[in-house]
Amino acid sequence: MKQFGFNLDEFTVQLDTVKNGDSFGELMLQHKVEYPKIAKITQDFKDTFDVRKIRVGKPYLILKSKDTTEAAQVFIYENDAINYTVVDLRDTVKAYKDKKEVTYVEREASGVIETSLSQAILDQGIDYTVTNSLSEVYAWTIDFFRLQKGDKFKVIYKEKYINDSIYAGAGPIEAAYFEHNGRPIYAFSYENDSLKNIRDYFDEEANNLRRTFLRAPVQFSRISSRYNLKRRIKYYGNRIRPHKGTDYAAPLGTPILATADGTVTESTRRGGNGKYVKIRHNGTYSTQYLHMKKQNVKRGQYVRQGDVIGWIGMTGNTSGPHVCYRFWKNGRQVDPLKEELPLAEPLDESLQPEYFDYIGPIKDQLDCMSYPEIPTEEIIEAEDLASAEK
Repeated sequence: MKQFGFNLDEFTVQLDTVKNGDSFGELMLQHKVEYPKIAKITQDFKDTFDVRKIRVGKPYLILKSKDTTEAAQVFIYENDAINYTVVDLRDTVKAYKDKKEVTYVEREASGVIETSLSQAILDQGIDYTVTNSLSEVYAWTIDFFRLQKGDKFKVIYKEKYINDSIYAGAGPIEAAYFEHNGRPIYAFSYENDSLKNIRDYFDEEANNLRRTFLRAPVQFSRISSRYNLKRRIKYYGNRIRPHKGTDYAAPLGTPILATADGTVTESTRRGGNGKYVKIRHNGTYSTQYLHMKKQNVKRGQYVRQGDVIGWIGMTGNTSGPHVCYRFWKNGRQVDPLKEELPLAEPLDESLQPEYFDYIGPIKDQLDCMSYPEIPTEEIIEAEDLASAEK
C-alpha cells in the first residue's frame, strides 16, 4: 500500500497523535534515532519543519525498519487534512513538504433566509465554511446585520476530496447570486492579475465587489449602539452625550479585523477607551477600535484589510463585550454606515471581453438553479387538516 510517497509494506508502521509533553526530539530518541540526526533536523531544516511547532492532537506516522532494531526511518507529520511534512532519516537526512492528491467536485447550493444566513446554509446540509466564504465575497456590498426574511442566495463552489473519497472541506466560491431586499447581486471569481495570481469577485458588469473598507470590523456580530450625536444616557442624568462610534457586540475573544489597509498609528491603553488600535489608511480616512481584550499589532506596523488586529474585550468604560468602531474622514468623525465608501478598481477594460465570455455560461447556470421548497403556512395547515381527517 502506497501513502505519502512510500510503500508502507516495506516498513513497520506506527500511527499516533502528538500528546501533551511530546517533543520531536524525545519521540525520535524513543525510536532509536541518533542525537546528531535529531540536531541536524532541528538546526538545518527549521524553515521546512520547525520542531517547536508540532501541535497536540496532530497525527503522525513513524515508518520503522523491519529488522530487529525497528529504528525510525521516516517521520511524517500531518499539518492538516491535505498538507504534510516528511522527515527522511535514512542516509543523508532531509525534510520536505508535500500534499495528498486532492480532487475537486463542483457543487451547487441555494437557500432562502428565514432566520439567518448560517441557518439557511446548515438547513441544506452545506459545509459551514461556505457561510464564511459568502460573507467574505459580499462583505463590502451587503450589510449582514440587516438581512431580511426572504433574502435568497445561490452559490457554485467546489468540494475537496482526498483519494476521491475522504471529504477535505469546501474550496473557494466560484460564483454566487445574492438577492437582498429585492436587489440582485452577482459575484464571479476571476483572475485580474495573472502575474500575481490575484483573484477578485466581480459582478455581471465587471465591477469589483470590493470596496476600500469592510462594512464591519467583526464577522457575524450585532450592532448594539449606533453613531448618534444626540444620544441621551440615563447614567449621566439623561443628558446628551454624543456617541461617535458604532458598537459591535460579540463574545469575548472574537477577532477584530482591520477594515482597510493602513498603518497603525496607535496601539495602547487610555482612559475610557481601554485597549485600542488606531489605523491611518490614507490622507482622508482613519479608523479606531476600542475596548479590546488584547491588541495584535504595534505602532508603525502596516496591516492589510481583514488582518486580525485584536480581540473583543471589556477594557475601559463598557458594560459588555464589544468593539466601538470609530471612523474619521478628513479629520472628522463620521458615521461609516452612512458613508458612500469608495469602490475598488473595476476589471481592466482590456480583460473585460474575455471576462464576459467566461461568465456567460456560469451566469446561465446560476439563473437556472432553483431554490429549495419551503412549505407555506397554508400548505402546513392543509397537511395538518389532512392528517386530522384520516
